[in-house]
Amino acid sequence: MHPTGEVHGCELGLAVSGFQEATYHPEVSRDVRQWALRFGKECANGYLELLEHVLVILQKPTHKLKQQLAGYSKCVASSITELIQAVKAMKGMGWIDPEDPTVIAENEPLEAAAAIETAAKKLERLKPRAKPKQADESLNFEEQILEAAKSIAAATSALVKAASAAQQELVAQGKVGTIPANAVDDGQWSQGLISAARMVAAAANNLCEAANAAVQGHASKEKLISSAKQVAASTAQLLVACKVKADHNSEAMKQLQIIAAQEEMLRKEWELEEARKKLAMVRQQQYKFLPSELRDEEQN
Repeated sequence: MHPTGEVHGCELGLAVSGFQEATYHPEVSRDVRQWALRFGKECANGYLELLEHVLVILQKPTHKLKQQLAGYSKCVASSITELIQAVKAMKGMGWIDPEDPTVIAENEPLEAAAAIETAAKKLERLKPRAKPKQADESLNFEEQILEAAKSIAAATSALVKAASAAQQELVAQGKVGTIPANAVDDGQWSQGLISAARMVAAAANNLCEAANAAVQGHASKEKLISSAKQVAASTAQLLVACKVKADHNSEAMKQLQIIAAQEEMLRKEWELEEARKKLAMVRQQQYKFLPSELRDEEQN
């Protein structure tokens, strides 16, 4: 079989498998199930016949075979049209509403993690700017900036993924859902989690951009520290949002708290390193203004 045909065949097999599972959902009626299965089968068979005919044309491209191709395409298109109508009829109360705040809250931390990872990948491609030999100490520090920013970005990504796991655990336990009695309360909680996840993603992205600018010499280290503090504030808010309804003894929450502590430790280490650097610079400046005889004493 042609490689393209093999790929499409695999994709078709996966699609048919998922489709069959959907048709036997408890909410789907017998008539709709039979309708969907009939045209699902027709669509699959028609698609395979179309691929086989394309393969024949590739081996023996005659005008007659090319004309027949339109007929195969029309059969597949007709089956797909019917299948779409059947799928629309299959939709019931058991299906996920993408506008449901609980569903959005479940997905938002994962989207935030993806955004943070994208920003972190930019840092991976960065290198400190070239400097004269006498600036080796500063160059070292810029390398530290990159490594610290990468570590914080990775820890923050892990944090929002853990938050997503904690939220999924709440849904599985039935503590959060679309139950009418709790709809308003759940909606407010979900919105809080969504907002916190988005703030974390934005803060982490700002941190990566600030690290990039600092390394390239376009931003102050103060801006970098400010960005790190934004990450601290937003991750703290995310942690609070997760704790509101969570079981504090659950594995997901324990993991979330461990990752949050690790992320905080990385930020504190970075701030401490920055403070040491500032102290060294102050001492260096003071040393320049000392009289020569006092400098000799300092050295001795």
